[in-house]
Amino acid sequence: MSDNAAVDRLNALVSKLVAAIRPPPNVTVSEWAAQNRVLSPEASAEQGRWRNSRTPYLVEIMDAYSDPRIHHIVVVASSQVGKSEFENNVIGRTIDVDPGSILFIHPQMTDAKEYSKLRIAPMIRDCPTLRAKVAEKKSRDSGNTILQKSYPGGILTMCGSTEAHALASKPIRYVLGDERDRWAVSAGTEGDPWELAMARQTTFYNAKAVEVSTPTIKGHSAIAKSYVKGTMERWVSQCPHCKGFHELRWEDIRYEYDTIETHGEKTYKVKDVWYLCPECACISDEVTMKRAPAHWQAENPAAYENGIRSFWLNSFVSQWAAWKDTVLKYLNALGDTKKMQVVYNTRLGLLWEDRGDVQDEDTMLGRREEYPAELPDGVLVLTAGVDTQDDRMEYEIVGFGHFGETWGIEKGIIMGRPDSDEVWQQLDELVFDRKLKFADGLELPVSIKFVDEGGHFTQEVRQRCHDRIGKKVFCIKGFPGSDRPFTGPPKQVKITVQNRYIGMCWQYQLGVDAGKQIIMDDLKVQEPGPRYCHFPRRDDYGLGYFNGLLSEHLIYKEGHRNPWQWDKISGHERNEPLDCRNYAIAAYKVLPKDLDAIDQALKRLRGKAPEAPAVPVINIQQPVSRPQPPPGRRRENFLDDW
Repeated sequence: MSDNAAVDRLNALVSKLVAAIRPPPNVTVSEWAAQNRVLSPEASAEQGRWRNSRTPYLVEIMDAYSDPRIHHIVVVASSQVGKSEFENNVIGRTIDVDPGSILFIHPQMTDAKEYSKLRIAPMIRDCPTLRAKVAEKKSRDSGNTILQKSYPGGILTMCGSTEAHALASKPIRYVLGDERDRWAVSAGTEGDPWELAMARQTTFYNAKAVEVSTPTIKGHSAIAKSYVKGTMERWVSQCPHCKGFHELRWEDIRYEYDTIETHGEKTYKVKDVWYLCPECACISDEVTMKRAPAHWQAENPAAYENGIRSFWLNSFVSQWAAWKDTVLKYLNALGDTKKMQVVYNTRLGLLWEDRGDVQDEDTMLGRREEYPAELPDGVLVLTAGVDTQDDRMEYEIVGFGHFGETWGIEKGIIMGRPDSDEVWQQLDELVFDRKLKFADGLELPVSIKFVDEGGHFTQEVRQRCHDRIGKKVFCIKGFPGSDRPFTGPPKQVKITVQNRYIGMCWQYQLGVDAGKQIIMDDLKVQEPGPRYCHFPRRDDYGLGYFNGLLSEHLIYKEGHRNPWQWDKISGHERNEPLDCRNYAIAAYKVLPKDLDAIDQALKRLRGKAPEAPAVPVINIQQPVSRPQPPPGRRRENFLDDW
C-alpha cells in the first residue's frame, strides 16, 4: 500500500513537471478572445461575446503578442479604438493559456485601482475560464485583492509608475504599461519606471513587454519614441475607386457644416463628412471606408527581426467614433489650444506641437490703431481688472463685442499703498464710477470690476471691495494649474483687520492659467473680427504694456502632474498688464449679458433701429440688493448695463 502511495506521489510530481515544461496551447490572443472573452456591462457599450469583426485592426496587434519571435509591442492609439480591451485580452489569455507573473503599470496608483475595479474584476467575473482560475476574493489577505490577482502559475500585480518598490522588487515575465505618456519621469529617486520594469525581465527568455498610450506632445512623448524602434505599422484602407491602400488621415477628411450664431456665441452643425482619396481624389463616405478591406502596413519591417512590432491607430477606423462627432469636436476647439490638443491626441491620433506663434512686442506695437473716441464702435460691454502691488494699483479697462472681439480701452497705474483712501478714491474716479463715451456721445459704464486681493494687503482689499459691492467691485484670488476652471461662482470670505473680525466679502476664485491661454490664443488672431484684440495707438499701450502682456509663455516641464506650466520669459520683469487683462476677461465671463439686446439698444438710442419697449439691462445674480439710482438721473444717453 505504501509503495502504491509513493508511486502515486511520484506520478503526480512528474505530471506537474511535464505540465510546467509543456509548450502553451497554440491559441492566439484573438482566438482566445473569440472563444472565451465576455464584455462586461461596466466597461463596454456592447456587452456580450467578444467579436473580432468589430475591431479587425486589433486582431494582428493581439496576435503579435502570441508570436514567439516578438518580445515587445507598442500601440499608439486614439481613444475609443479598443486599446484597453487589447490589454484585457492579453491578460486573460496569459492567465488561462500561458501563465506567468504580470506587472501592469498605470500612471498613478489611483489609475491602477480604478482600472482593476472597472475592467479587470468584471472581466474575471464574466469569463468562466478566468473565474475558475483566479483566486476568490474572500479576505484582505487572500490571493485576490484590488491590486493583486493570483492564479495557477503567477500573480497579476497592478501599480502606479511612481511605485519604485513595485517596479524593482522581483522577477516578472510579463510587463504591460498603460498610458505611457502620462507616467512619472522617475519612480521616486530610482529613475525611469519603464527601465526599472524592463530590468525585472532579464531572467526570462520568453518575456513580453507591451506599451500602450494615447499620443501627447511632440518631442516629449515616450510612446512615440518607442514606436520608432518598432515596425512602425499603420492601418491602411482600400479606396473603392482606385483600389489603392491609404491610412485614413485627418488631412484627407472633408466636411460641410453650418454655423449658428446665438447671443454672440457660435455653435456648429456638421452636415456631411467624407474621405478624399489622396491617390485618385475620389470621395467615399464613412460607412464605405470602415467596411473597406484593410491591413497593417509597416514602414520599418526590419524591426521585426529585433522582436519589436509597433502600431499607430486613429479614431477614423473605430466603430464607436463617428466622423461627424470628430469634426464637431474639432470645430468646437478652434481658437482654444488646450481643447485642440485633446482633439489631436484622442481623436485624430496625432502628436500635438504648440508652435507658440504669438506676435512679438514690436509686431503688436505696429498693429495698434487710432480710436475715433474713448469707445470704438463694436464695444458693447466694459469690464476692468485691477492688479494689487505693495506700492501701487494697476488697472485695465477692456471692451467686449460680439464673438469674443475685444478692445483695450485704458491702461493705468495709481501710485500709493493699497490701504490708502486716496488710492481707492482715484480708483473710484478712474475706473469704478467711470463712464466712457462713443464718438456720438453715448456712454457706457464699467459693468463689473475684479480686484486682485493677493499680496500683503488682502484684508484691506477685501474691506474696500465690500464697501463697493453696490458698484459691482469684487475681490478675486488667482490659482495656477491647468486643471482649474477659469471662473466659478463667488464664495464668502472673512474680513479681519488687526485680528478683529469685520465682516464677510464676496470673492471670485480664478484659474489664471486658463485665462492666460485665452489671451494668448486671441492674440494669435490676425484679422479684425471674432476674437481679435484691438489696441489704441497711445502711450498707455506702449512697449512697456506689451512687454508685460507677453511676459509669460507656456512650457513643458517633465515630471510634473500638470507638465504644461506658465513661466516668465527672460527679460520680462513685469507681468501686471497680463494679470489685469486676465482679470478683466474673467469679469466678463461671469457677467450675464445679452449682447444682441445691448447692440439693439445702442442702435435704438442712435436712431438706427425701431423703437422697443425698454432698454435692455444686464443683471448679475449678485449676493446683495441692487442700489437705487439717485433721483433725477438721466438715462437717454447712458446705457445702464446693470
